Amino acid sequence: MSQEYDVVIIGGGTGGYVSAIRASQLGLKTAVVEKGKLGGTCLHAGCIPSKALLRSAEVFANAKNGEKFGVIAPEVSLDFRKVQARKEEITDRLFKGVQHLLKKGKIDVYEGKGRIIGAGNVSVQLNNEEEILLNCQNILIATGSRPRTLPGLEADGKYVMTSDEALQMEELPGSILIVGGGVIGIEWASMLIDFGLEVTVIEYADRILPTEDKEISKEAQRLMKKKGVKIVTGAKVLPETLGKGEGVSIKAEQKGKEVPYSADKLLVSVGRLANLEGFGLENTIVEVDRGVIRTNEFYQTSESNIYAIGDVIGGLQLAHVASHEGIIAVEHMAGENPAPLDYTLVSKCIYSSPEVASVGLTEDEAVAKGYQVKTGKFPFRAIGKALVFGEADGFVKLVVDQESNKLLGAHMIGPHVTDMITELGLAQVLNATSMEIAHTIHPHPTLAEAIGEAALAVEGKELHA
Repeated sequence: MSQEYDVVIIGGGTGGYVSAIRASQLGLKTAVVEKGKLGGTCLHAGCIPSKALLRSAEVFANAKNGEKFGVIAPEVSLDFRKVQARKEEITDRLFKGVQHLLKKGKIDVYEGKGRIIGAGNVSVQLNNEEEILLNCQNILIATGSRPRTLPGLEADGKYVMTSDEALQMEELPGSILIVGGGVIGIEWASMLIDFGLEVTVIEYADRILPTEDKEISKEAQRLMKKKGVKIVTGAKVLPETLGKGEGVSIKAEQKGKEVPYSADKLLVSVGRLANLEGFGLENTIVEVDRGVIRTNEFYQTSESNIYAIGDVIGGLQLAHVASHEGIIAVEHMAGENPAPLDYTLVSKCIYSSPEVASVGLTEDEAVAKGYQVKTGKFPFRAIGKALVFGEADGFVKLVVDQESNKLLGAHMIGPHVTDMITELGLAQVLNATSMEIAHTIHPHPTLAEAIGEAALAVEGKELHA
């Protein structure tokens, strides 16, 4: 039995299902093949469940500190089973929403394992063991990624975890070692310290969040330490020293010395690996380079009717990036002549407490590209709404081209900055200058006033500092 399609999408995660919806809007007969649940990693093992846990941790921490707001709660306790139940309820509701959207778009969904057997053919082993052949004009690979591990530090589900296993914990340990101080590691550190654990982060680079602006990294490290997180940088974990028994122990090499660490559990957070196996890539002439699929700016592979998007092609491994890559890919299939994605215009968010958000170039990146730069920086401690929230740490920093005054990058750490960064993303899309941002009236009292003040600070004209 076979079916005919204009496009078959292998992978029903955020990139895959958004691509399917856009393809359907363009009049393409579309199918999605997904071996797990629609929504993929972001909905079921990443963005949404982790943020649900982060929100519970934030509420718990705020409840314990309610006295400073005049709210006296004699005894605040945590029911982690209810925390997990809330997480599952949220993901299930969104999962049903995705199912509805694909049904509304008249998109066929095949629950099973897809395998490319030629440039225009995908064989699907359905979960009910039936096999079906899908003939198609185009194939879109959106198979995502999985947590990367280190040799000798593979997850065992009891002592050593990746984020996948950590999301399924039925109870919290008393202490945890986190190997990796990047985005995922710092989000987990923030969450678990707020839940009351003893947390130690071991990072190989000389600073946490090494891809962020240096000033943001420095402030994030200060504020994580202020919360009680122990942070070790410039340390190489030695997997061969791993010990298990009464918890876990391991050594890390620092400045030529081996330093021991121990905790109840260990979380490995060292990035993600593209899912390249199990769907017939070997039956194509698609090129793989350094562990990811190579594409052009329209996400075509070396086999012109096979496209690839999202984590499987590397780059910015973010759900919203995968979605936009998928939209460009299917529009290109449909002859819509889409514009390539400018990755410097992509906003990036870290949902720790405090939050971190950025768009565009860091100060060092701008200088490396040859710009003469000037910066404007403004602290949240001078913003009334931040004081009202009781979250006055952090700042907004703008990086501006000295010659044209155009915004090159924006970097923020503080309360709710992930909800504020889009203003500066739009400013970059529109090639706004710092004075155009400054002359945009920011309502009082709002946290966004810090953006207007930072824009004024570029010229030394800030009003409230």
